[in-house]
Amino acid sequence: MPHTRKLVRMERFKENIDKQIVFNQDKNILLNNLDLFQFSNQTIEFISDIDKLSHDSKLVLIDYATNKAIEEFCRVNQYYSFDSKAKSELKKIYSELFDSFSNPTTPVEVISNNHYNRLKEWLKNSNPFVERIYVNADKKITPVACSEYSQELQVDLLKIDIKNLMQPVLDIGCGRNGHMVKYMLNQGINVTGIDRFSFSTPNFETADWLEYEYKPNNWGTIISNLGFSNHFVHHNLREDGKYVEYAKTYMNILNSLKKGGRFHYAPDLPFIEQYLDSSQFLIEKQEIEGNEFEMTIITRLK
Repeated sequence: MPHTRKLVRMERFKENIDKQIVFNQDKNILLNNLDLFQFSNQTIEFISDIDKLSHDSKLVLIDYATNKAIEEFCRVNQYYSFDSKAKSELKKIYSELFDSFSNPTTPVEVISNNHYNRLKEWLKNSNPFVERIYVNADKKITPVACSEYSQELQVDLLKIDIKNLMQPVLDIGCGRNGHMVKYMLNQGINVTGIDRFSFSTPNFETADWLEYEYKPNNWGTIISNLGFSNHFVHHNLREDGKYVEYAKTYMNILNSLKKGGRFHYAPDLPFIEQYLDSSQFLIEKQEIEGNEFEMTIITRLK
């Protein structure tokens, strides 16, 4: 029974974290005045129970809150980028928040104000471009969403020949639902999908595509629809963009292909494709109806 009560309590805390995120959903955290950010009444009630949790349980909830916060930021703007350092710093912010809950002399309003100011500074430091976009924006912001496309559309758009696909396959930026990964698994294909979302099922890995280990000569096929290359274009156009990191990762991706392996992606990347060694890589491009960009297939020749 005690173990069951502990599990129930943990689930209630997780549910409250989810509801607290929804409570402040789409509010502009970059504003100078953060009065609109606050804890819900339910969160305030839960604060009084925080000391009933064990140290290990608090660590689990800190990890949970950190991951959920990153997912929420990425929901608001798909171009937010959080590396290992940023994630570690965010985890520290939530650790400080939980510690502050244990101090009964600190007013809840002060805890809330300190927490959201820390989040704002963290976001500005990890993604400097957002300050120019949101500092003078409305209190509510419209998410820059990233849509997930059906497997049928992706197969057609990326010109994927399912029956003759070289394996194993890597889907970079597979999406929370992993439509292509699930579809390929049903076709008996050895496939792995990576994305920044938290996964708990086989064949999916939680990973930042700039930090993922692309082992040389490992993949038969790599695909990415409006994922890696879309963000590469975005960073290449920004003065503070991670275009060098993206260029290095792009070459790591190509070198992780087996001989004869292919990288299918859209949009195309003409600003770096033009520098590829034609003796090592074959470039094929095709227009996409209704779009200014094209799709690209890079085949590793040797």
